[in-house]
Amino acid sequence: MYNNPFREDNFRRPAWGDYNDFETTPFGPTPFGSTPAGQMPMSTPPGFSPPITDWRVGSSGIRSCLFRNTYIWLNSGRSFWFFPTAIGREIIAGFRWSRRYGWYFRTISRNQIRSYECFR
Repeated sequence: MYNNPFREDNFRRPAWGDYNDFETTPFGPTPFGSTPAGQMPMSTPPGFSPPITDWRVGSSGIRSCLFRNTYIWLNSGRSFWFFPTAIGREIIAGFRWSRRYGWYFRTISRNQIRSYECFR
């Protein structure tokens, strides 16, 4: 008999212990080295929202804000406190502040940033 690609065996779901390339292949962007655990800020950000600055437009120079409380304004009009832990060519990774949930890990596309300001 010839090799039929539509045989039932070719469509079965792998059992426990079987190799399954779909479930073992990483999905999404490549990570920035180690996991961010341990890099999360231990305190809350400042209790104010600064006025938007015109002198730091875009995301160039944001590398100086690594591991510092940074207020970010997006092109969409949203703004929030962010604690950057890794800065790539296209993406900034770090922790975003939420009054409800505290710090949680997020990534931001650099082309979404309208302006930013760092604080100690």
